[in-house]
Amino acid sequence: MTTTSRMRAFVALADQGSVRGAAAHLVVTESTVSAAVRALGDEIGVPLLERDGRGVRLTPAGRRYADYARRVLGLLDEATAAARGEADPERGHVRLGAVTTAGEHLLPGLLSAFRTRHPDVELGVDVAPSTRVWSMLTHHEVDVVVAGRPPAGNAARVRATRANTLAVVGAPALADGFDPSGTTWLLREPGSGVRSTLAGLLADLGVEPRSLTMGSHGATIAAARAGLGATLVSREAVRDLIADGTLVELPLPGTPLVRPWHLVTHPDATASTELLVQDVLAGHVRGWRPP
Repeated sequence: MTTTSRMRAFVALADQGSVRGAAAHLVVTESTVSAAVRALGDEIGVPLLERDGRGVRLTPAGRRYADYARRVLGLLDEATAAARGEADPERGHVRLGAVTTAGEHLLPGLLSAFRTRHPDVELGVDVAPSTRVWSMLTHHEVDVVVAGRPPAGNAARVRATRANTLAVVGAPALADGFDPSGTTWLLREPGSGVRSTLAGLLADLGVEPRSLTMGSHGATIAAARAGLGATLVSREAVRDLIADGTLVELPLPGTPLVRPWHLVTHPDATASTELLVQDVLAGHVRGWRPP
């Protein structure tokens, strides 16, 4: 087994949290993962794992190595895609990452429009919370990110933006005498940028109301429709539900918030990635414009 294969097994273990999870993710046996990680530790010369009850966990050295390994593997995959794309951009590979709302409401139309004109470009998609998506870009695990504004210090290039407004919504019954402090707030999954924004708004009001974490964008909207509470969402994502009266906008100081979508790449984007960017900027995908 090559060092690269061992690194992939180790990163899978780090991401999945167990040998069993890594084996399932890689579609190999648990003994294969264990042997690969053990050999990698022997090669490096320091313990990467330690016992944790009946399982294992990463040592501090293992956590540091995993961070580098993700970056190395991401760069290797990017290098392969860049070389193939340079030879023939129309037959290259583009890896996209998107936050949940963008993945559900923006990416399908964007990719459909792109595939119509570039059917032989291979596409890979990961939809994840904001913190995970930006980490994937940093580690070169994706070529393009569709999300909010890049975090400060992120070595990324904003290629296009799209209007987006965040608003508080809930079932019509909440509108009469709406009180932010007495309302149950429906929260997105940890790591979500919208969740962090809502937490900041409520903190500015000095209130600590009840909350209910739903775990996904779709589940949060469904809970709001069912009358379980109020939530902060992209207005575009619930436009039809507001139009038919299923949901209503609710007044919360500081909202609505203008939070444009950003289409972001590495500074040295691959040739196939450039095809996608230029497709978006050419107006084939409605709403996007140069930054």
